[in-house]
Amino acid sequence: MPPVQSQTDNMRDDAIPLWEQFGAGFVLLMLTGALIGPVLAPDQGENPVLRLFWLPSYAITAGLCLWRIKDLLRIWPAIVMLGLLVLLALASRYWSLDPATTQRRVMAMAINGMFALYLGARFRGAALPRLLSFAALWMAVLSLVFVFAMPSVGVHHGVNDGLWRGVWYEKNQMGLYMVIGGISAAAWQATLPKLKLWPLLTLALCTLLMLATASKTSLICLMLGLGLIVALKLIRRGGSALAVVAVWFGVVCLGAGWWIWTEYSATLLTALGKDPTLTGRTGIWAEVLAASEKRPLLGYGYNAFWGLESAPANWIRYQTGWIVPSAHNGWLDVLLGLGWIGVTLAGLTVVMGYLGNLFRLNRAGTSEGFWCIAYLSVFMALSFSESVVLSPQSLPWALCLTVLARAFDPKAGYTAAPNPLNPHPVPNPYVRSRLRPVA
Repeated sequence: MPPVQSQTDNMRDDAIPLWEQFGAGFVLLMLTGALIGPVLAPDQGENPVLRLFWLPSYAITAGLCLWRIKDLLRIWPAIVMLGLLVLLALASRYWSLDPATTQRRVMAMAINGMFALYLGARFRGAALPRLLSFAALWMAVLSLVFVFAMPSVGVHHGVNDGLWRGVWYEKNQMGLYMVIGGISAAAWQATLPKLKLWPLLTLALCTLLMLATASKTSLICLMLGLGLIVALKLIRRGGSALAVVAVWFGVVCLGAGWWIWTEYSATLLTALGKDPTLTGRTGIWAEVLAASEKRPLLGYGYNAFWGLESAPANWIRYQTGWIVPSAHNGWLDVLLGLGWIGVTLAGLTVVMGYLGNLFRLNRAGTSEGFWCIAYLSVFMALSFSESVVLSPQSLPWALCLTVLARAFDPKAGYTAAPNPLNPHPVPNPYVRSRLRPVA
């Protein structure tokens, strides 16, 4: 008799139980810093109560990682890379300006980093962009409630008066997370055979809230992410000839863009309504580079430089004339914390994630809607104006590690995750079926 597939062979690799999706979604929401921080610490100061809210998140992370330990072991090179970053950050407590803060935040970085690797190993195919889309949709709806029902919290007053900030401290945070939600929704839609309600609704709502922040950086990042998803989708349909033309065109555009930026950056920023000094960032960067020259290799300790009692940080604040909370540049903050060694390791993390996903694009790109390439491109653009690199409790850096996990995942080429919008998926052609004879 001819062999037939067993019933379990029809289950896809990314069939995630609902309880697991809710657990991962809860940790994702915690990493966005939504709601809890603005309510319990409206002045953005240290609040010990906030640490207690992270305990359930850490417990869920530990449980998920132990439950899916086989998936994590499959991406062991990514674990090694995270381990190197954690060891360097932990060692920096010996030369840190604030050893207690460094040690506490290294623990947060390690735990959230393991959650990020779990996310990349477990939520394969379209499962991750779909999960991120629903998380963003929930936060977008909650933000609308705060904007219209509690405008004292959901809308800026004084500085940036009238601009929306939703359930976050300030508008740029809402803009950033709505960009992540919009890109994820577009990637999810790209995996589906036709237009569907939920990804389109999420994309539309995230775009609306992002525009309500009037953040030019978020607008550029959203356009970049959506443009890459559409371009890669068209290239995939057009074949190798279109791919060659697209690569050539992209290289030409990048070269032309770099030349225009170096020659006419001030004019472009003025045309976009931005201060040529990037709202004082250029002055901060000059002072940060001067401070880093005193400890170029190892820095001042992980996440320890910008404390209120930090002498070098207070000197920068004195020089710039305002209470600077960070370098407003992810790579410069890593340079201050862990020196050039830290910048090199963090840079290798991003590069390996990018190249690894480029190499697997032909197999796995379509099944995830090209999310990895689109997100990492947006992350790189964002990292030069916001402190999102190597953050201890931050969704942007966590998703960067998730991309790294996917780059090292030997299981590639997955179908879309099971969901009500796609009840009859195409069987995964890349997974060898286990066969058994008919009794």
